[in-house]
Amino acid sequence: MKNLFVPALLVINTVTMSCGNSSTPASNADSTDVKVDSVEAAEIVSDTTANTLTDAEKAAGWKLLFNGTSLDGWHIYKGKTSSGWVVENGVLHCLGSEKDKSDKRADLTSNDTFDNFELELDWKLAPKGNSGIIYLASEEFDAAYLSGPEYQLIDDINFPEKLEGWQKTGANYAMSAPLVAAAKPIGEWNHAKIIVNKGHVEHWLNEQKTAEYEIGSAEWKKAKETGKWKDAKGYGATKKGHLDLQDHGSEAWFKNIKIKQL
Repeated sequence: MKNLFVPALLVINTVTMSCGNSSTPASNADSTDVKVDSVEAAEIVSDTTANTLTDAEKAAGWKLLFNGTSLDGWHIYKGKTSSGWVVENGVLHCLGSEKDKSDKRADLTSNDTFDNFELELDWKLAPKGNSGIIYLASEEFDAAYLSGPEYQLIDDINFPEKLEGWQKTGANYAMSAPLVAAAKPIGEWNHAKIIVNKGHVEHWLNEQKTAEYEIGSAEWKKAKETGKWKDAKGYGATKKGHLDLQDHGSEAWFKNIKIKQL
C-alpha cells in the first residue's frame, strides 16, 4: 500500500474523488518505499469490449466491479483525501505523484466485502512503477496492507532499488517470492487472477501460477512472525474484507475488474 493536472485532450469522462488527508505510519509496513519519476499520461484508446461480461460469465456468477465510466462501487480508503484516481476511456487510472508523499495519496477500496472468491483484472504500470492488489482488507487500520495480503505489482526490471524475491510481481508481498516470473514488459497489459477459498489462496499472472499458500498454516505463520508483518496483529486476520487498489505514488492502470463469489 501534489496537485496533478492532466491535459484536457487526454482525459475524457474523468471522475475524481476527494475526502480528508491521509497519513501512513512511520513503520516499514508499506510496500517498498520509492521515489518515482513522474510520467506524462499517454492517450488511451477506448476498447468497446472492455469492462463487459459475456452471457456465459453472467450465468456463471461473475460480477463487474468497475463499470468503465465511473468510480461507482469504490471509495477512498477510510475516507482519506485523494484526487489521484480517475476514469479515462474505460480505464481506471491511478495518476501517481512526482514524489512518493504518503500524505498526498490514498488507496481505492471496494464498497463491498468478499470472503471466498475468484478475482480477475487487467493492469499495467509506468516505468519504475510500484502498486499492489490487496484483498481481505479491513478499514480498521491506518492502511489496507496492515490487514490484507497483497498481490505485488512492480517494475521488476527497472525499479530504482534492489528488490528481494518477495517484492517481485505476482508475489504474496513480504511473505513469499513468486513461483515464476510471468510479467510482461512495462507498458503492456497483464492479466491477474486471485483465488481465495476457505483460506487457500492462489495468485495467477498471465495464466501462470505465481503464489499458492494457506492462511494460518504453519508455513504462513512462520513467514508472518519472522518477516515484515511480525508486528501487524491484524495481518491475515480478516475473513471477509475489501478489495483495495494501492496508490503507491506510481502511475498504474486497471480495467476488466470482475469477481465471482465461490
